[in-house]
This record gives sequence, C-alpha cells and structure tokens, in this order.
Amino acid sequence: MRLFHVSEEPNIEVFYPRIPARTDIDQENGLVWAIEENKLSNFLTPRNCPRVGYHLNDKVDDETKKQFFSSLESSSCLVIEDIWLNAMLKTTLYIYEFDIADFYLQDSAAGYYVSQKGQKPINKIIVSNIFDELLKRKVEVRIVPSLELISSNLRQSKLDWSLCRMKYAKHNIE
Repeated sequence: MRLFHVSEEPNIEVFYPRIPARTDIDQENGLVWAIEENKLSNFLTPRNCPRVGYHLNDKVDDETKKQFFSSLESSSCLVIEDIWLNAMLKTTLYIYEFDIADFYLQDSAAGYYVSQKGQKPINKIIVSNIFDELLKRKVEVRIVPSLELISSNLRQSKLDWSLCRMKYAKHNIE
C-alpha cells in the first residue's frame, strides 16, 4: 500500500498535524491526512475544485456499473463542474508520498488514512498536466454543468464515493 497527499504547494518539507475542519471527527487531536493510491484520483484537481469521485468495489453489480460508467475499462470516475476546466488545465499539482508506518485507516470507502504525528514526505511527484495523470490512471473524467444530480444518485448507490469541496459547487450541496 502507498499513501499520498496532493497539494499545490511545491516544497512542503514536513506535514504537521492540524485540527480537522470536519465536525464529525474528534476536534481534540490534530491529524495529517493521506489518501491510498487507488482513491488518489479524488484529489487530482485544484484544491477548492468541487468534485465527485467514485470507484467500483465488490458490492457493485453490472447494472450499477453500466449506470455510472461509460467504459468497461474504468473502475474510477472523477466528475467536475465545467467552470473548473481552465483551472484544471493550468494547475500544477505535487503528490507527496508518505511512509505508511504511522498512519491508520480513517474511512475505507474514501481511502482516507490519518496520522497524529508530523510527516516528512519520502517522495514527490510533479503533475503538470492533471488530465494526462488521470487518463494514465484509467480514470473516467466527466465535465458537467452541475454536480447536484450525480451527487444525489451516488448517495443511493453501492459505489465507493467521495464528495469534496462541495461548498464551492454552483449549487452548494453540503
């Protein structure tokens, strides 16, 4: 297993624990967040880009796959709003890799891992073309006018899904 953190900051030497912004998580302990490799595509966007990421799992039947994917080769999909296309084309991302020793699973469906200790990256990958990186990972990419319908439909599915930065969506969905 490999764990990563995606940033627009090019030279992070140490990731320090921060109190989570999410109120459903213990606010007493700071955390360093990481994402497992098979869910990394959920974060291959500019930071505040609202997006919907979803992935196949063992519970998904053929009918659901046909409903949510247009290609049999894809097992992941990333959906963004059309107003973020230019930012996606212009943004450079830095994927920092961590040693997994101090991390523990926080959310299996989203692929989130956390550590309560500061972390020094063991590797950094520069992504100057986000779409190339997504396609290299065989991620189906959709650009839509609004995330409202897809986020609603996913909540009722058996897919692993993640809704990120939805407060920045055209129709605030959070």
